[in-house]
Amino acid sequence: MDINNLLAALGLSLGLTLFFEVGFFFIFFSAPWNKKDILLVILVNTLTNPAVVLIYRMLYFNTNINTVMIVLPLEAFAIFTEGFIYKKKSYCIKRPFLFSLMANTFSYIMGLMIQRIF
Repeated sequence: MDINNLLAALGLSLGLTLFFEVGFFFIFFSAPWNKKDILLVILVNTLTNPAVVLIYRMLYFNTNINTVMIVLPLEAFAIFTEGFIYKKKSYCIKRPFLFSLMANTFSYIMGLMIQRIF
């Protein structure tokens, strides 16, 4: 695994995740938006996304484990971790685990669609 390719993949994945999940936040919540919650969405995804992508790439490229068996626990980890942090720190996210599930699902599906195009 080339370090430059890994860093590029991590950066691209985080950038797209932030774009989609912050966008989802704007769609999910009507204005006026709480700026602290927007920052929270950015920080939470900056925490979880690189870890999930790094572990995924390590397992995908170095084992014969089925992709679904890699993705499901990693996404569950991200959803639970993000939901827990939203529950503790958010001002306007009233259903944090549902929001996390929906935002991550949206982001994941959009990522798959982008991969199909390119």
